[in-house]
Amino acid sequence: GESGRMLLTQKCLYAVRAIFEIAARFPRGPVKIADIAQAQAIPQRFLEAILTQLKQAGFVESRRGKQGGYLLARAPATVTIGDIIRVIEGDIGPVECLSGNGDSPQCSLYGQCAFSELWEQARVAMSQVYDGTTFQDLLEREQQKASKYVPAYSI
Repeated sequence: GESGRMLLTQKCLYAVRAIFEIAARFPRGPVKIADIAQAQAIPQRFLEAILTQLKQAGFVESRRGKQGGYLLARAPATVTIGDIIRVIEGDIGPVECLSGNGDSPQCSLYGQCAFSELWEQARVAMSQVYDGTTFQDLLEREQQKASKYVPAYSI
C-alpha cells in the first residue's frame, strides 16, 4: 500500500479494531465475522478482505463450521499496533518521502531538505508508540476504564 502517511487509512483503522475485537474474545475461541463487524461498525465485505490479508500475514487463523470464525494466531501480548499497521499500510511515517528505500526522486529538495531530520524524528516517535503498544495493553486499558465507572460500595 501507499506508505508513510501520518493519517492512518480507514482500512487500517478497521484492521486494528478487528484485531482488538478478536483479542477481546481471545480466550473464548473463534469470533464470527458478523460479530466483529457489528461490534466494531465495520462493513462486512470490507472486513472479510482485511481478515484475509491478516490471515496471510499470520496474525489470525480461521476455523470452519458452525462454531467457526476468526481467532488470533498469537497471544494479544505479542501483537503490536505497529505489526498490524505495517501489514495494511507498509511503513509507518509522517510523510511520503520517508517511506521506501530512502531514495526519493519525487522531491526536488531531496538530500538538502531542512525538514528531513524532523520528519525522521517524528517517524521514530510514532513507531515507538505503535510498536510499544500491544493489543493486551489496549485490552487492559479498556478494562481499567470500565472498572472506573463501577460504583464502589466501600464501608
